[in-house]
Amino acid sequence: MPPYPSTASPLFTYEYPRPAVTVDAVVFGLDSRSVLHVLLIRRGSKPHLGSWAVPGGFVELDEDLEVAARRELLEESGVHVTYLEQLYTFGKPGRDPRGHVISVAWYALVRTIDHTPVADTDATEVQWHSMDDLPELAFDHSEMVTAAHKRLQAKVCYAPVGFDLLPPKFTLRQLQQLYEGILDRPLDKRNFRRKVLAMNLLVDTDEVEQRVRHRAARLYRFDHQKYNSLALNGFIFDI
Repeated sequence: MPPYPSTASPLFTYEYPRPAVTVDAVVFGLDSRSVLHVLLIRRGSKPHLGSWAVPGGFVELDEDLEVAARRELLEESGVHVTYLEQLYTFGKPGRDPRGHVISVAWYALVRTIDHTPVADTDATEVQWHSMDDLPELAFDHSEMVTAAHKRLQAKVCYAPVGFDLLPPKFTLRQLQQLYEGILDRPLDKRNFRRKVLAMNLLVDTDEVEQRVRHRAARLYRFDHQKYNSLALNGFIFDI
């Protein structure tokens, strides 16, 4: 077998071929009804031409993994994310018909109202899809989405990551709907509000909702600075 050229440097050769590396991003967002959605692209190239998938692609030479994930997401969907966390590594042989491809998966949270996805590069279409009605996905991306959803469900209960899905000013109703949408179960209104307010991390803005048909509710904002200070001293965010 001839030497397999290195992708890292022309100075070295290797006897055996090595797997390729890709990055994929599972991006979550909430719609106006607090329904959890996932950002999907329609593939414009083989394999799985025309199938829905999460944004992603191959890591370039000397490229950091997180940089690659952000680049692929921006190139294929036009979406730039602030919160991005590494999820899991998918490397089962046969997961990609092009060969042994290892994917480092990430997940992100965005406010859908802040983003207008635009398909580009090898994506022909990009859309938000409800978690309750996902199409069949290419590769093992269904497994990725399921793993990301489980991670999100666990993390919102011990870290305030869910606030990245809300507008800067929100009602307690919106906050509860956020948690119910992520956890996929109803929450007792009285207990939820008591627990949230007891942490003293919500700031009353002295403002109320505008242009609503129901009784206008008070608007709050999350005090990130106070949370960060408390977290340094061992405070546990527990919902």
